[in-house]
Amino acid sequence: MNFDLTNEQKDIKKAARDFAVGEFTDVAREYDLNETFPEEILKKARGLGLVGLFIPEEYGGPGFGYLEQAMVFEEFWRVDPGIGQQLCSISFGVEELLLYGTEEQKKKFLPPIFEGDTIFGFAITEPDAGSDTAAASTTAVKDGNEYVINGSKVMIGNGTKGTHMIVYCLTNPEEKSKTGRHSIILVETDRKGYEADRMEGKMGLRCSDTSSIYFTDVRVPQENLIGKEGNGFIQLMNFFDRSRAYVAGHALGLAQGALDMAIKHVRERKQFGQPLGAFQVTQFKIAEMATKVETARNMVYKAAWLLDQGRPDTKLTAMSKLYACHVAVEVVDESLQLHGGYGYFNDQDIERFYRAAKVLEIYEGTKEVEKIVIGREILGKLK
Repeated sequence: MNFDLTNEQKDIKKAARDFAVGEFTDVAREYDLNETFPEEILKKARGLGLVGLFIPEEYGGPGFGYLEQAMVFEEFWRVDPGIGQQLCSISFGVEELLLYGTEEQKKKFLPPIFEGDTIFGFAITEPDAGSDTAAASTTAVKDGNEYVINGSKVMIGNGTKGTHMIVYCLTNPEEKSKTGRHSIILVETDRKGYEADRMEGKMGLRCSDTSSIYFTDVRVPQENLIGKEGNGFIQLMNFFDRSRAYVAGHALGLAQGALDMAIKHVRERKQFGQPLGAFQVTQFKIAEMATKVETARNMVYKAAWLLDQGRPDTKLTAMSKLYACHVAVEVVDESLQLHGGYGYFNDQDIERFYRAAKVLEIYEGTKEVEKIVIGREILGKLK
């Protein structure tokens, strides 16, 4: 069993680290305070091929895997969660195209992510349907050779900045089985009837675009259907098997970044005539934090590696997301504690990390949902 990264993977990880340190460090606090979108940084990341790493070369992408994707996200979030989140999200949802799209759809919609200014989003959550995705009520009704979409989505990434939105719609309301009622349809956001309002006042990740979206008689051609009509729920679950692996990479990066800050602080800060790091209680805290981060890294990398081997493991992916996100919350909390009163002010990076951490246990499946997934995978269906 070889745990070593290849030289190419090490180079990718280093490139992501160097880019993040060079581009995020001096502006991260400003973007967060002003809730502004990092347009220029996004443009540079796109040009360097540091987005959409799992998209094959034949569709314009770098042609790497989910492990490389997770590692790049780890390094981005290690420096700044907000900018990291926005850069990570510009190809969010295109896994549906790769898994279920036609060859024509892939060739049409994927290359512009790298050649132009295309930004994707995946509109799933609704005001009355969060974790219960089977209850989504945004409708897509056939009319001639088109779908007519009506409804609303909430807390959607890239709602106002996105050029293409993949939308989870109710297409077969008469179907009794929850797995046969929904479909996934691609919507270009410049279509008539599409509206989005940016949601202001987030606790963390404030420079990333999170929006409410409204569909009023939005017409799209039936060829924008991704996969099979009525198969949307199954397709969505398969998407989560992939997205949760690299969202766990987000958490890993945040936890590592918080640990880095803690180590630096306890080496430099003196109390009672010696560095904080000289006290055994501090050493114990650092040891526990580092152990949790390294355990999370092994889980995240293995889950992503299995995806690249064509063997997605639903249980392990959910475990890695659950554990890594829990570790992120714990480690950032302990890091702020070590910073003392200084860490409570927004001129310290740890304060921004602290605000960003909690959402990791909420989006892409709450920690409660992850536990349900893990339990069902272990126990199977029980009568």
